[in-house]
Amino acid sequence: MKHALEKLAEAAGAQLLGNGKVEIGGIASLESATANDLVFVEAPDDLEAALESPAAAVVAGEFARSVKSPKPLLIASQPRLAFARAGKVVCPPRRREPGIASTAFVHDSAKIGKLVSVEPGCYIGEGTVIGDRTRIGVGGFIAPRVTLGSDCSIKARVTIYSDTTIGDRVVVQAGAVLGSDGFGYVRDQTTGVYEKFPQVGRLEIGDDVEIGANVTVSRGALDATVIGAGTKLDSQVHVGHNVHIGKNVVIAAQTGISGSVVIEDNAVIAGQVGIADHVRIQEGVILGAQCGVPSHKVIRGKGVIFWGTPARPIREYLKQLAVLARLAKKER
Repeated sequence: MKHALEKLAEAAGAQLLGNGKVEIGGIASLESATANDLVFVEAPDDLEAALESPAAAVVAGEFARSVKSPKPLLIASQPRLAFARAGKVVCPPRRREPGIASTAFVHDSAKIGKLVSVEPGCYIGEGTVIGDRTRIGVGGFIAPRVTLGSDCSIKARVTIYSDTTIGDRVVVQAGAVLGSDGFGYVRDQTTGVYEKFPQVGRLEIGDDVEIGANVTVSRGALDATVIGAGTKLDSQVHVGHNVHIGKNVVIAAQTGISGSVVIEDNAVIAGQVGIADHVRIQEGVILGAQCGVPSHKVIRGKGVIFWGTPARPIREYLKQLAVLARLAKKER
């Protein structure tokens, strides 16, 4: 389906320069664009290539406003963001036909909203509530006493344990496990045997959260594990019990978060970061790839990038590396 460029400009919050009647049927990179596509550039150095590409139109920053262009332009202060918003219109998510598959099991006490899709092989447990227009993918397991909001997309073979509450417009990619028991044990000092500490809490996930493939999130031990609205977890992230993650936090792949950690709003955690128990990551902190944060530490500094193990501000980290390099030269 094609869309008039003027409609995409409105959806993207961008200013249109040129023919708004041009129709767009796809989005693409500069390398793969066709005469049907919309592309974007974030830097002036890439503008010439975009204008010479086969693309039908270009999303660009303010630097393109005064350029004489053979193509229509969408001018935005954040070109990538504008392109993403236009892309949602051009390439909307595919919707499955609503209905419950004949091979799915839905408990009689479950409350299923309007236009819900439950695909083959699913299990929907006792007392579970599923909001309007939500989709449960093939082989999904939704245990008793789960609450799922509206317009959620739960992909294939996701497991959601009891006493989990999920908000609206949440996306959970294939293979994720939400609300399982946390890793909590008490060691008998006499015998050396480990006894399991009760894992009877709950999991609360806010609106507009996205959870990647094969993510694991543990329920609280006695209280709740919480993931705030707008937070995005990449594939293969682990979140331990009693963790509280704030709003609009981004966590990249293979990060491991131990129990009772607090991550405040707008933090950014890169890939393969390890966070020990009872750590607090304050608002807006940025942890670089493979950082390590020891137990009970507080990491503070809005907008500050931390690196290394133990994690420290990147300037300090680089200075230490320089000192080590000089010492190594002396040893030669």
